[in-house]
Amino acid sequence: MEIPFGDSAQSTLGVEWELALVDAETGELTPQADSLLRVINAEHPELQSDEEHPHIKRELLLNTVELVTGVCQTVAEAKADLGRSLGTVREAADRAGVELMCSGTHPFSHSQAQAVTDQARYAKLIDRTQWWGSQMVIYGVHIHVGLDSVHKAMPVLDGLVNYVPHFQALSASSPFWNGEDTGYASQRALMFQQLPTAGLPFQFKDWSGYENYVQDVLTTGVIDQQSEIRWDIRPVPALGTIEMRICDGMATLEEVGAVAALTQCLVQSFSDRLDDGGSIPTMPPWHVQENKWRAARYGMDAIIILDAESNEKLVTEDLFELLNKLEPVAARLGCAAELADVEKIIRRGAGYQRQRAVARAHDGDLHAVVDDLVALLRDGHQN
Repeated sequence: MEIPFGDSAQSTLGVEWELALVDAETGELTPQADSLLRVINAEHPELQSDEEHPHIKRELLLNTVELVTGVCQTVAEAKADLGRSLGTVREAADRAGVELMCSGTHPFSHSQAQAVTDQARYAKLIDRTQWWGSQMVIYGVHIHVGLDSVHKAMPVLDGLVNYVPHFQALSASSPFWNGEDTGYASQRALMFQQLPTAGLPFQFKDWSGYENYVQDVLTTGVIDQQSEIRWDIRPVPALGTIEMRICDGMATLEEVGAVAALTQCLVQSFSDRLDDGGSIPTMPPWHVQENKWRAARYGMDAIIILDAESNEKLVTEDLFELLNKLEPVAARLGCAAELADVEKIIRRGAGYQRQRAVARAHDGDLHAVVDDLVALLRDGHQN
């Protein structure tokens, strides 16, 4: 099976940001996506009432909208694109008494009480996955980075797999589930991997290995289309990109820009190495699996495995070293300021740490956590 890989300029960028809709009075998730999109579409006569907005999309659940950028050259351009879409959603939401927030999970709304978007692909997902599918009340950030050659797709995927725990720790923002503290920094990471074809990617020596895999899962009915491969990192052949899907939902545009910059810089560094005739080291899959679990459990306190020789280091220490190495790449890509925002996350703490601190300060009241998340999204950054 031949799978063509789309033309894409190296290290162009696209970002997807899933937002939760919550009732302004109760803080509970509210199924208002369809009504908000109808209001938004009514203000755009070029769109039909049931047509998707090009930058504001429906998702699995009616309590969710997804902001999607166009193809961007820089992180600053992507942030501006997301900011415009956020403003559009905000205007409609304010009129409807709906607030917006983003974290990997909602702290207390019950997972099985959420309405599913009325689309055939979502109905099929729920029918196949049953109880696990009904638990997918989760929110994430996805980063696409363009690749100028299909031959880079699998090696770049291998490279990003080495940094799963770094992205997981930075973005971890789902300690609470159905009103309980799970003890994990990222409950979302463990929930999402329960879906068929989700979780860590398989790794292949070259593109033909990926093509053979896709042929097999199509032939055996595991998937009906390639988009149903929901790996944490995956190639997107139609777009000519690699897509990083590890991150929990992040509360501010500043944080989204930070992980976008880190992704773009890593992919560019891998591309440079391949262009120079080098290769990208890999780790045994059992190391990769353990790293993901450690970061989901311990977040910023995770001690991660660095290489096939089983050397280990605190994830934040390795992140500081990584940021220093990537500074020249960030200067070339025009995202030095956004890459520096990664250090801000490390120094002040990730989302799960802030949520727990807010809960402690309010005697365990998770409504205060939602109020804080709503305020963070409105402000656009943390102090």
